[in-house]
Amino acid sequence: MTLAGLSIDRVETYAVALPTLRSFGVSGGSVAVAGQPSIRVLVKVSADGVHGWGEATPIPAWTYETAESIVTTIDRYLAPAIIGRPVWDLDAVTTAFDRAINRGLSIGAPLAKCAVDVALHDLLGRAAGVPVGVLWGQRRSEEIQLAWIVSGQTAEEVAECVAEGKDAGYRAFKVKIGLHSEEDDLAVVAAVRAAAPDAPLWVDANQAYTCDTALRLAARLLDLGVTAFEQPLPANDLAGLRRMRDVSPLPVALDESLRHPTDLATLVRLGAVDVAIAKVQRSGGLTLSRRLCQLAEDCGVRLMGSGLTDSDLGLAASLHLFAAHGITGPVDLNGRQFISSPYAAGTTVKITDGVARVPTGPGLGVEVDESVVRDLAVDVLVARA
Repeated sequence: MTLAGLSIDRVETYAVALPTLRSFGVSGGSVAVAGQPSIRVLVKVSADGVHGWGEATPIPAWTYETAESIVTTIDRYLAPAIIGRPVWDLDAVTTAFDRAINRGLSIGAPLAKCAVDVALHDLLGRAAGVPVGVLWGQRRSEEIQLAWIVSGQTAEEVAECVAEGKDAGYRAFKVKIGLHSEEDDLAVVAAVRAAAPDAPLWVDANQAYTCDTALRLAARLLDLGVTAFEQPLPANDLAGLRRMRDVSPLPVALDESLRHPTDLATLVRLGAVDVAIAKVQRSGGLTLSRRLCQLAEDCGVRLMGSGLTDSDLGLAASLHLFAAHGITGPVDLNGRQFISSPYAAGTTVKITDGVARVPTGPGLGVEVDESVVRDLAVDVLVARA
């Protein structure tokens, strides 16, 4: 059967418990705890004997979707909306998603939508026998530099974290701030700079500050050689973001403010964005992420890349997107730092000295061992005592 003749006939969800390697927190709370499993929702989409895989990363400390909501949203709303549709018609799938779970002010249930959208891209690439970038006719790089994430509490912890990253070959660092007082946040960044004097360095506040606080910090962060200030303000503080762009000595990079390409269009019109962060899960998958990245390029907005502590499926999806748009790094794709992906068998993403190779296998280029997925699966809908 030709690619044009393939129709979606099954969508399956698996909430899997992956081993956590290190603890990790952001201003909203804990993301991963060493010794406790990290839940990811893997999605398998099938069409006439061909299948593809995608991933959702539930992090309630970062956004509102939980493992439970992702599973039920896909099983009860998104899957029924696309069964029987042609696998190639990604535009129609996006429309069906928006009708099943409406966007509201911005995109609705982006993590759940992302997992299915990415699985469809993987399926299309596998059916055609080519990597995702070849499907798009767009692959500008073969390697992408990664950044090591620093989320320490004290100067000593920070120095140890940086040393660990350097020992692993990483040469760029991203620092999570907004977890402490202003002075303590600055002390953490100063400790990173002391431990890595010449490394590319940027900070991410995950919406932690008011505009006045962020402007005070920006001047002092500039003195520490910080190159970008990521999401200093709440996502919907458009007036504050415009003021930041007008006054801040540091470029302001937006993440949580860019759920949908139309969010970027609004911020461009308002003159409130210096840098757009490309993040596959936040934007509901590869289809809308490509639209956002192309809009940024067309408007002259600089692109940076980030992930959501993804396992290997999400990591591969991000690498294909970034390679397509020439985002060579350093980028925040930190999944390998904090979790492992035992379901990824055979060919998977290769990282050497902090540099990731863009996969060359069909689809995402990640071989999934479904028997391991089933072994790792947990029922997140079981009522808790």
